[in-house]
Amino acid sequence: MLQALRSSRGCQTARATRTATITFLARTLLRPLPLNASLSPSRSYASVVDEPSATSTAPTSQPSGVSPPASGGNLSFDITFDTRDLTKRRGLQLKKYRPVSPGIRWLRRPINDHLWKGRAFLPLTVAKRGKGGRNNTGQITVRHRGGGHKRRLRLVDFRRLEGGPRKVERIEYDPGRSAHIALIVDEVTGRKSYILACDGLREGDVVESFLGGIPKAMVESMGGEVDPGMLAARTIRRGNCLPLHMAPVGTVVFGISLLKNGAAKLCRAAGTHAQIVSSPATGYAVVKLQSGELRKVPANASCTVGVVSNVDHHHRRLGKAGRKRWLGIRPTVRGVAMNAYEHPHGGGHGGGRGNKPTSSIWGWKTKGYKTRRSKHNQNKLLVRGRPRGKDKRA
Repeated sequence: MLQALRSSRGCQTARATRTATITFLARTLLRPLPLNASLSPSRSYASVVDEPSATSTAPTSQPSGVSPPASGGNLSFDITFDTRDLTKRRGLQLKKYRPVSPGIRWLRRPINDHLWKGRAFLPLTVAKRGKGGRNNTGQITVRHRGGGHKRRLRLVDFRRLEGGPRKVERIEYDPGRSAHIALIVDEVTGRKSYILACDGLREGDVVESFLGGIPKAMVESMGGEVDPGMLAARTIRRGNCLPLHMAPVGTVVFGISLLKNGAAKLCRAAGTHAQIVSSPATGYAVVKLQSGELRKVPANASCTVGVVSNVDHHHRRLGKAGRKRWLGIRPTVRGVAMNAYEHPHGGGHGGGRGNKPTSSIWGWKTKGYKTRRSKHNQNKLLVRGRPRGKDKRA
């Protein structure tokens, strides 16, 4: 009797266990996957997480129409460029990995599934010989540099003087910069070149440079005369390069040069951009940088429409010190941890700098010491400096 009772209880326990197992498997297998989940078997330990982010760095201005140009040939329009289609940011999304090792527990990476998975176009690359921050005499002139992965520099065209449409062949990762680059090809000649990729640029898109002037076919299609509204509608597209005087007021641009036919100097890092405040036909245009600074730039200088790609670059987390070393960045030692002869904060007991002013390793004052130029030697191309102090907090 006792054995029969134990047998019946064992059957009930086994039956309950099987039922719970089947229920768990059904719930797990039938659970709907997120739309942006990675299905690649090689990345099965990665997932997508939403994290709260600060205010987006890209502006969200609304188009306000086009007004006729002012007298004197000034091609200035009352128009703002809508960058929502460039960024398409509905909350920050980063790639998170299952912590199969301590080094990837806190690793966070932006989602860039559109990047080219193969090697770079070798004819447009050169070998990078590391110098470890040393000059020709062997002395360290730049600290915290050395080591890192072997890299090849991509030869990026920052001038874009050649006109005509170019087709985007692919978007690539560049180890020499935070932004992504695009490999474009001239379908007529087959010539390829690298350019800075703007946010939203994808394979198959067509970009064009108007630094050589407006194409004759475009002028004929407008009736033989340049219509400012039609010109803006046909030229203000992401990735197009044009002079500043051709861009309407409010256009969001990047890769701004400081001279005619010069290479891009301003707004080249990931996620950076500027906005055109005034664009006369001659003289100087005024652009507003992300810091709030207003600066004069020659009206015939070049710019590219859009925002620089990889806008989530500053939200990444490396996860471990080794990844910093792979990038060629060596550790930084605090001054209070050094000896007295190595740093002004060094020496003593207890780890404090003592009654000494805060200074750098070379003895320069670092807090409260004014390093700005005098009011008689200011930058003449500076219209208004970036907000500081109370203006910045407002």
